[in-house]
Amino acid sequence: MLYLVLRGEILVISIGGFKFNNLDRILIIDKDFTQVYNSITDDRVSEGFENLDKDKYVNRNVFEIYPSLKKENSSFVRSITKGEIVVKKFQKSEDLNGKVYLTHNITIPIVHNGKILGAVELVKDVTTVDNVNHVYPEEQDYIVNPNEFSIINDPKKITFDNIIAEDPNMIKVIEQAKIMSKVQSPTLIYGETGTGKEVLVQAMINYSGVNRDKVVVQNCAAIPPNLIESILFGTNKGAYTGAENRKGLFEEANDGLIFLDELNSMPYDVQGKLLRVLEDGSFRPVGLNKEKTVNVKIIAAMNIDPIKAIETNELRRDLFYRLSGGLIFIPPLRERKRDIKLFIDNYIKEYNTIYGKEVKGISEELEKFFYEYEFDGNVRELKHIIESMVGVSEKEILELEILPAYMYNRIYNKDDTENSVSREKHSDILYDKKKYDLNEILKKKEVEVITKALKMARGNRTKAAEILSIPRQTLKYKIDKFDIK
Repeated sequence: MLYLVLRGEILVISIGGFKFNNLDRILIIDKDFTQVYNSITDDRVSEGFENLDKDKYVNRNVFEIYPSLKKENSSFVRSITKGEIVVKKFQKSEDLNGKVYLTHNITIPIVHNGKILGAVELVKDVTTVDNVNHVYPEEQDYIVNPNEFSIINDPKKITFDNIIAEDPNMIKVIEQAKIMSKVQSPTLIYGETGTGKEVLVQAMINYSGVNRDKVVVQNCAAIPPNLIESILFGTNKGAYTGAENRKGLFEEANDGLIFLDELNSMPYDVQGKLLRVLEDGSFRPVGLNKEKTVNVKIIAAMNIDPIKAIETNELRRDLFYRLSGGLIFIPPLRERKRDIKLFIDNYIKEYNTIYGKEVKGISEELEKFFYEYEFDGNVRELKHIIESMVGVSEKEILELEILPAYMYNRIYNKDDTENSVSREKHSDILYDKKKYDLNEILKKKEVEVITKALKMARGNRTKAAEILSIPRQTLKYKIDKFDIK
């Protein structure tokens, strides 16, 4: 099962009984095995690859990019030549820069008019901090019946009970969201990426009682700026070349609800038209002089502070004031640490079921790490981490050593000045427990000094005790205690 997030909604892909969650990369290969797209080169969906020579990863043969891959057992070859959907688990590969990956992959042929044009591969990185040379389970691959490949979009089942919270501030958020769900006033939800805005909105929609057929969800960042006005408010035939009479999303949501995600991505002038809808429900489709009216509940979301968005001209001040009566702030995970253990236990249980594992918990060192880690990606990042660790773990207790490798890179990458403070804060957490066990350190030092004193005194315990400035009885006790020969 593979969860994707599309326009604020969760998509679940179930493939032949094999279950994968979240994506790290998407690759597209043409029929000549040229890699025409790699999401790590796409700044819109990828972070942390600023120093990557991106030209090396596109428009060249995939077997040049990943020289360790063998054509005879390549999922790309099988998918493109035979039209098969291939699931490959624990595939170890090395790219042209010497970077080693351990991944779970799903490779799907691209077929048009009966011809195979290439393949798309969905990649889950399960490389760990421990060591990419660690002995992992043997590579496994499976052929999947296309009839077993399905995509399920089921936001209808998300309720407030699905929101994990013990932190008092988050409890208040849930109570506030319940109240706002039942009133017609607009709501603006803001919080960092990964805090759970989409889940909260879906819970609000289901709690509101609005018919799902009258619910419209739109990510403003997913629409080209020059099209967003016509998509939201509709068009009149002749408004521009090729324009037809077409309803906008607000008309589709009339007497219902519309969720506008990433509101700050909406062009400034279009925000003005949105303000008019909020004021009296009226708007004009593009190319039409006559006004239309709708009765729509509006929920908007953004991943930055509205005040900062106003200062950077990403959000109209008057629009913010109109939305401010229903303002909901979702705190980042680092400010609701009481919830971290709840999320960990919940995700371990979830991924035990998905991966068929029997993980029972995490080590003290890993728990300490999670409580001190900043979690820039918030709940989504924690979920991704637990999934990755449960997927590769062969033990009942998750240890530091199987943290995803990107976390190690984030903490120790010396070239990353932006996260230097975070590295300084976290670098002492990924430690060797024995190396920092003070009792062990003191014991070894005592044994070393006592042994040296005995040698200097040629075995005479009285003289050795004088050298050490301790009573002879104390020396005898320590010799017996540490079994010094």
